[in-house]
Amino acid sequence: MERLPKIGIPLFIGLVIVIILLAKSTVTIDSGEAGVLYKTFGGGVVTEGSPLSEGFHVVAPWNKVFVYEVRQQSIDEEMTVLSSNGLEISLDASVWFQPEYEALGKLHQEKGEAYIQRLLQPAIRSATRAVVGRYNPEQLYASKREAIQKEIFDETNLLLEDQYVQVNEVLVRDVSLPSTIKDAIERKLRQEQESLEYEFRLSKAEQEAERQRIDAEGKARANTILSESLTDKVLQEKGIQATVELAKSPNSKVIVIGSGEGGMPIILGDN
Repeated sequence: MERLPKIGIPLFIGLVIVIILLAKSTVTIDSGEAGVLYKTFGGGVVTEGSPLSEGFHVVAPWNKVFVYEVRQQSIDEEMTVLSSNGLEISLDASVWFQPEYEALGKLHQEKGEAYIQRLLQPAIRSATRAVVGRYNPEQLYASKREAIQKEIFDETNLLLEDQYVQVNEVLVRDVSLPSTIKDAIERKLRQEQESLEYEFRLSKAEQEAERQRIDAEGKARANTILSESLTDKVLQEKGIQATVELAKSPNSKVIVIGSGEGGMPIILGDN
């Protein structure tokens, strides 16, 4: 009976050690994540093949697993950059990105867990400075936001080529200019709009005047042609045709042949 406690203590200690080793030998990777295996006695970071996928994994207790989020993520950047003429422009942008799944081991080995701060953000800021520096404030404020988005996206992807990070989209949320520059641009845009409106009204008036001139010329030409075509004989023929039609009418009348001017008949009615 006295030997039982002496035997039980080592067993208890051994059981605790086994439990600790088992706890350190398992890892659970959540949805939207992947794991990079580090082999302490086997060459360090495993860069070949796919990373550890979602679910439960058993690893040697002396190895480590670094877990990364591999679904699409977003970061917001607020930057102050210079336009082509040296004015300070405040620009807010959102960037959608994710690490390249199959290259997760290389990303961990070369860039580390802080790859967003070390790699992604400097690339975005550099690309934004380069792109905004090509435009003047008026272009940035009025008409070039979509072009700027695409150019920042393209420039960022060039900088991140072969860097194991995939940029899916760049969204420019806001471009802020100094208030004096913004007011001057808005005044210029209003003046341009008013000028365009005046030119439109002037063009419409000119078109209406031209339409009226053409219409008048057409009527004058028609009257000239009609006047030249109405000879005495034509008028007499028209008069004879009208007399025949009137003679067929049931209304009472008196027709005097050859008594009118130019030999045209005179028609006398009841009155």
